[in-house]
Amino acid sequence: MLLYSLDPECALAAALSVQLDQPLAKHEERRFEDGECKLRPLSDPRGEDAYVLLGLHGGPVDSPHDKLWRLLMFIATLREHGASRVTALLPYLAYARKDQRTKPFDPVSLRYVAQMFEAVGTDQVIALEVHNVAAFQNAFRCTTVHLDAHGAFDTILGRLVDGPLAVASPDPGGVKRALLWREALQARLAGPVGFAMVDKRRSAGLVTSSNLVAGDVAGATVLLIDDLIASGETLHRAAAAMRDKGARRVLAFAAHGLFTGSAAEKLADTSFDGVVVTDSVPPWRLAAEGAARARLHVASAAPLFANAVRDAHLAWQR
Repeated sequence: MLLYSLDPECALAAALSVQLDQPLAKHEERRFEDGECKLRPLSDPRGEDAYVLLGLHGGPVDSPHDKLWRLLMFIATLREHGASRVTALLPYLAYARKDQRTKPFDPVSLRYVAQMFEAVGTDQVIALEVHNVAAFQNAFRCTTVHLDAHGAFDTILGRLVDGPLAVASPDPGGVKRALLWREALQARLAGPVGFAMVDKRRSAGLVTSSNLVAGDVAGATVLLIDDLIASGETLHRAAAAMRDKGARRVLAFAAHGLFTGSAAEKLADTSFDGVVVTDSVPPWRLAAEGAARARLHVASAAPLFANAVRDAHLAWQR
């Protein structure tokens, strides 16, 4: 097995290396003055089962487009030099939110990205908590593995919650995600866990939402789960609605903390008792001393990726 990380500062990659007891394989990256770059492995990949980790979120240095290109080029290089199989490990998959046409002449960017991965010879994609699992699986013709982020949240839930629980979706589109976590929690806790959903509609980039809450959350600690936090507006509206309906505490959970725009202000609001994300995206947009950062908890996705890689590698060895 060869395990690569194309981000030298990635804490998730270091944790995954420890989980797998597999050192990160070395590669060279050169960046030129005109903005072009070159990546190459520093050991022969011929016949190897290779895994390449890179989150495709924007960062303080590289844009999602930069990262996508670097990843595609490196996968193509591994295949050209004889790697038996190449798997892309994607803590965050860029462009996954646009998975259908909602306006005339809309792009379906998730499908286009899938075609790029296939074009360079990607054999398998393992991704954490994509926006729409069915759309993700249908967009790719290569093998896909989807990792549910609630598996990472369970590891730190015990120290954050007590009393009656309810899992809630901030919008109708996330109901399946919330129900899956609720089902897992009920099995793990051997007791009832409530469920709720908040009404939300989006058009032309504007969110309109009432305080309509379906489900009983009075007196409960509400686990409000979404795939990502961008501006925080969706979760903020949902948390306020839960408070209005008598929730004792509200904890926001999301796989990916992008924290764009006014997210720091929204998440510092007293509607939230805490915010939990995975380490798929470093929280670099939140001020280290800010109120939002103080209530932020980070759960590692490394065990989820490690289990998926072990299973994939064992299947390859057969």
